[in-house]
Amino acid sequence: MDLHEILKAAIEADASDIHLISGHPPMVRVHTVMTPLDFPVLSPETTHAMFLQMAGPETVDIFKRNKDADFSYQAEGLARYRVNAHVQRTATALAMRLIKTKVPALEKLNLPEVIARLTYLPRGLVLVTGDTGSGKSTTLAAMLEAMNQRYRKHIITLEDPVEYTFRSNRCVIEQRELGQDMPSFASGLKHALRQDPDIILVGEMRDLETTQLAMSAAETGHLVLSTLHTVNAAQTVERIIDMYPANQQNQIRAMLANTLQAVVSQTLFSRIDQPGMCPAVEILLCTPAVRNLVRENRTFEIPNVIETSRSLGMVGLDTAISELYFNGMVSREDAIAQAAYPDKLERQLVA
Repeated sequence: MDLHEILKAAIEADASDIHLISGHPPMVRVHTVMTPLDFPVLSPETTHAMFLQMAGPETVDIFKRNKDADFSYQAEGLARYRVNAHVQRTATALAMRLIKTKVPALEKLNLPEVIARLTYLPRGLVLVTGDTGSGKSTTLAAMLEAMNQRYRKHIITLEDPVEYTFRSNRCVIEQRELGQDMPSFASGLKHALRQDPDIILVGEMRDLETTQLAMSAAETGHLVLSTLHTVNAAQTVERIIDMYPANQQNQIRAMLANTLQAVVSQTLFSRIDQPGMCPAVEILLCTPAVRNLVRENRTFEIPNVIETSRSLGMVGLDTAISELYFNGMVSREDAIAQAAYPDKLERQLVA
């Protein structure tokens, strides 16, 4: 069975993800729905051969040791993919995420206008959060491209793996990939600070050391963009603080209050008015009132501040979802299922 033909068929189906698992035909995810492709059932020998076709020697060694490996793969004439190889029921299995090569314009992503304003920030920390597959990387790439077209600055990205590939326009852009160009996010970030950057993209603040370095970079005058797997702004602030030992948390609250500029939390929905996806976006902007809440450990009040600050560009998740529903873009069932407060939103959608 030819891997290239499977990948070609997945692109024609507009799939975002491909799953190659022995005992199943190739499966793809199209607008959140898993669907089989018209190919024979895969054997363990076939899936392992496909892995060897895509992976380099270092990745194969990692896979032999850990039974898991993450890497990127360029399919000639088709696209780039983010790949996870793993073992299930003693056989090699592959999960592949399509990486779109062309960076979309911010105005094409159905995002709130305030996100474009964030690209004018001179310094500080901006976090884009959400579940896996919620569009975080796409939003960040579009923000970087907007800055690339406007400024004459130095941008460094630290990614796992490199997804969108940028072409330096007005900015000079360097892209470093975890495992290939640096051993860890923390190491890459530590050395990036000695490379005269203006803007730094950190693929994910996944550990304490990376978080500390990202906040220090933001505090020393850099604009730092990063992601977390959190579903709302209040949880994002709490997650960062909880990474630190208890005896350091008061100090970190003060540091975070000074450096954090915004939290953008995304949830993706399948559209019902046309094929495709659309995001519901919660936005927290760090006004003096929000900084006080962070400093004083009153993050539970953040949702109320968001709801009462719409004139400043803030918006809560359920408000964003209800707007999508009333605009005929998402179903009532999906809206309620992904709401922060389902019972409350259900009552609002009846009105």
